[in-house]
Amino acid sequence: MRLMIAGGGGFRVPLVYRALCSGPYAGLVRELVLFDVDPARLAAVTAVLGSLRSVTRAKSIPAARSAPDGAAAVGPPPKIIPSTSLPEALAGTDMVFAAIRPGGTVGRIADERVAQDLGLLGQETTGAGGISYALRSIPAMLELAESMWAHSPDAWLVNFTNPAGMVTEALLPVLGPKVIGICDSASALVHRAARAVGAPLPAGRLDGVGYYGLNHLGWLYRLESGGRDLLPGLLADAGALAGFEEGRLFPQPFLQELGLLPNEYLFYYYETARAITGMQAMAASRGESIHSQQAELYPRLAAAGDAAFGLWDAARVSREEGYLAEARTGGETRDAEDLAGGGYEQVALSVMKALTAGSNTAGSASTQLILNTRNFAVTGEGAGEPAIPGLPADAVVEVPCTVTHSGAVPIPQARPAAPQLELMQRVKRVERLTVRAASHGDRGAALEAFAEHPLVDSAELAGRLLAGYETAFPGLVSRWHRE
Repeated sequence: MRLMIAGGGGFRVPLVYRALCSGPYAGLVRELVLFDVDPARLAAVTAVLGSLRSVTRAKSIPAARSAPDGAAAVGPPPKIIPSTSLPEALAGTDMVFAAIRPGGTVGRIADERVAQDLGLLGQETTGAGGISYALRSIPAMLELAESMWAHSPDAWLVNFTNPAGMVTEALLPVLGPKVIGICDSASALVHRAARAVGAPLPAGRLDGVGYYGLNHLGWLYRLESGGRDLLPGLLADAGALAGFEEGRLFPQPFLQELGLLPNEYLFYYYETARAITGMQAMAASRGESIHSQQAELYPRLAAAGDAAFGLWDAARVSREEGYLAEARTGGETRDAEDLAGGGYEQVALSVMKALTAGSNTAGSASTQLILNTRNFAVTGEGAGEPAIPGLPADAVVEVPCTVTHSGAVPIPQARPAAPQLELMQRVKRVERLTVRAASHGDRGAALEAFAEHPLVDSAELAGRLLAGYETAFPGLVSRWHRE
């Protein structure tokens, strides 16, 4: 198989390559094409992969830590093909992973700072910063999708470009069911909760799991084992909750009263003031910290030879230590499992393996994963129904899905209670306005999206936000459709 990564100079690409070198995905990919518009970043990541390839050949890198079936196989590493030509990168490609960041880390800084300077939450995927990010990432991803139709029309697109839900929804009119959005935060939540109650989930199965939401806005509402829902007991056990990250984010009495276990990004909705205060107290924003790290790191990687992987991995651990730092006080640190890395690449490769099973690759007939896909399930009688009742059937949602060589089919979930459903409905309206603004150059839709978002909730602030982002990203102005 030929796999192309759009955003091949991205920081997390080595995680994908490492997983392809050992464990259950070894030998699955023959050629790994790294496409990027930045030759310097591409050279740096290629150097890291070359270093990792050397180490892998020496068999000193263990199987991927979170390999779904625990296998420890070591296979031939894929051939690495760097490219700055999109048509050449797409030619003959069977699968595309997309993880691009238009505007780079400098753009991320602006996404965060424009909102923070107005006293709002400054986060790259949630709230105002997420809308700004989507206004840049959606047009770039639409260009990629159109290029796929021209150069690799049979290829699947597995999207991790953020904001993943909005981007995936924007691509549906072009690629239809051939695009699947992924994020590791929902899957990580479910697996950590299952381990906390002593009932770890089998690889590729989500039987007894109830989860509904949008990307970065979801809840675990059921966790059955042996016919019994173990979630209420977990929510009542402060000690068990303290044993994993999502359980530590929220006060235990709050979780018990809520009756649900929220995705970590709901910290920004339930603890907004705390999040803003934490961000304002930081010496540098998350974007500024990552930008400084990468500006120093990437030139060193390109010239580091066999030491490149070690340099990259040390930077990865440092980066993981700072994740969600605004939620931690009193010297709290992330535990070893959080810092181990791996997650989204395991979800992506599990999707890839299931999509290609039954064609020219070995693999199980199906797997179950939490994914971003259209909110439309097919029942045994062939009639359609929304996987999340109360949301539009054609909207992209984040729910457990069954993945086969035919694609991802969402598994119907329970109807959310009014507070959760109303929040999802409101954020989905924001997402659809943002998609319209980015896809059609509709400035009015962008303004409405900012005003409607529950973390902004102000027409006056919406105008100031959009003006601030237009100043930071002059290219936005040129995209607006002129009547």
